[in-house]
Amino acid sequence: VQLQASGGGLVQAGGSLRLSCAASGGTLSGYRLGWFRQAPGKEREFVSAIMFSGGTTRYADSVKGRFAISKDTAKNTVFLQMNSLKPEDTAVYYCATTRIVWSEIANHKHYSNWGQGTQVTVSS
Repeated sequence: VQLQASGGGLVQAGGSLRLSCAASGGTLSGYRLGWFRQAPGKEREFVSAIMFSGGTTRYADSVKGRFAISKDTAKNTVFLQMNSLKPEDTAVYYCATTRIVWSEIANHKHYSNWGQGTQVTVSS
């Protein structure tokens, strides 16, 4: 399965963006899909994840209440709606797939298939 992330851009603080992660070459059914982000000089950070079959979700505390992950099964796509953006949300955002148990979903080391990343820049 190939992943294509898109939707990043430049937005002012308080604004919104919606990221998309479209899969091709196979179905996301049975996978867990995670969104991670990495700012310059920082470690890759978990943002959110969803069970593509079922829809269970998880969020990092830093984005809870502001971000929402969702899926479109027919389009084989996962979305990340980002509201009330802050300058500290600035990073390259990546989507990735895993089959790891849900308790380990936030650990990027369990993901082996990554999209190319999309830049999100939030100005103050």
